[in-house]
Amino acid sequence: MPSTVDHSPARRIAAALFVSQSLFSAAIIASFTLSPIVAARLGGSDSVAGLPSTLTLVGRAALAYPIGWLMNQLGRRLTLSLGYLVGVVGAIITAWAIVAGSFPGFLLGALLMGGARASADQSRYVAAEVVPAGQRARVIGLIVSAGTIGAIGGPLLVDPSSRLVERWEGVDPMVGPFAASVGLILVALLAIFFFLRPDPLALGRQIAASEPAGAGRPAGDAPARPLRQIFGQPLVQLATASMLVGQLAMSLVMVITSLHMSAHDHSTQAISWVIMAHTLGMFGLSGVTGWLIDRFGRLAMIFAGTMVLAVACLLAPISTAVPLLALALFLLGWGWNLCFVAGSSLLSDQLTMSERAQSQGASEILVSLGAGAGSLGSGALYARGDMLLVSLVGLAVTLALFGLALWLAMPRRVVGVEVEIGD
Repeated sequence: MPSTVDHSPARRIAAALFVSQSLFSAAIIASFTLSPIVAARLGGSDSVAGLPSTLTLVGRAALAYPIGWLMNQLGRRLTLSLGYLVGVVGAIITAWAIVAGSFPGFLLGALLMGGARASADQSRYVAAEVVPAGQRARVIGLIVSAGTIGAIGGPLLVDPSSRLVERWEGVDPMVGPFAASVGLILVALLAIFFFLRPDPLALGRQIAASEPAGAGRPAGDAPARPLRQIFGQPLVQLATASMLVGQLAMSLVMVITSLHMSAHDHSTQAISWVIMAHTLGMFGLSGVTGWLIDRFGRLAMIFAGTMVLAVACLLAPISTAVPLLALALFLLGWGWNLCFVAGSSLLSDQLTMSERAQSQGASEILVSLGAGAGSLGSGALYARGDMLLVSLVGLAVTLALFGLALWLAMPRRVVGVEVEIGD
């Protein structure tokens, strides 16, 4: 029977989510470009420069599941609005902390902005649930691609916002990016509150009602299963592992690249070019990634992502020449993108409407922990074995994901449903 669901609101919902995600991404990057410098100055030591970034990850992990729970209680629109409100408060506190010279206040603001990140990260799932399964990867890719605007716009805001604030006598210019973040996140909040209509929860339920049972998943409108049962499903495990391992491998190599290049006497301009190539790989091809995933299947693109990540890890320690490093970091970003978008799409496919928000929130905790492990472990590995050891560890975890995907991709029964590479 043809679906009677009106899909035209899905475009408006996707547009609102794309705009809000772009603004929030720009705000986060603009503010935390200077965070290590501000933290070292307020804390009185270079050793605390990384604390704000660490607390951002803590906030992101801590609120991921509560955000998912609230989405089922309050709906997607109000919950995302509350998440962005937390970000507005966090940005205000960080700006105030710089003026007041309060290091604890600055850390609190960073923690709250991380909590807002937990909300923003789940926007891709909200966009995915208002379209049919065959279009989910493309719309997830669209929302992820919003990071491109943030990656470009965020750094560009730092200098003008600092110079604008500098006109006010007695105000530290470093307040500028954080003040700009307040405005950007506030506009993102308003975009969600006024334009995320109808609530994606209601529209998603209409679409879910017509979804047949899938591989290990009941029909789309079936009651929610316990989390333990959901995460006991092989394809759910693979989807989560794809996002987690992709994040871990990317963070390991990416975080230390600037230090690696600096140790080999590269200029800041050269470092910027390499990081720009990495950012382009992470976000710039998201639209292509989504199309490839919907065209060739989730498992096939997880395979592709692991292979691209492996090539990146092999290239990164070979030479310190800028073109080769730029290529390695570009591939590192695109490999993450393939694993992240394919894993997100696969996870969404395996869940009923009543399961999605909380299960996806639980998976976001693991992805956040993967990012934190990569960031924290990269320095220790680099100190012991330079870029070679960092890349080898990244390669090892990537190959582990490849092995898991290969095991599942072989013709076999997964909860009574045949799973092939194109799933």
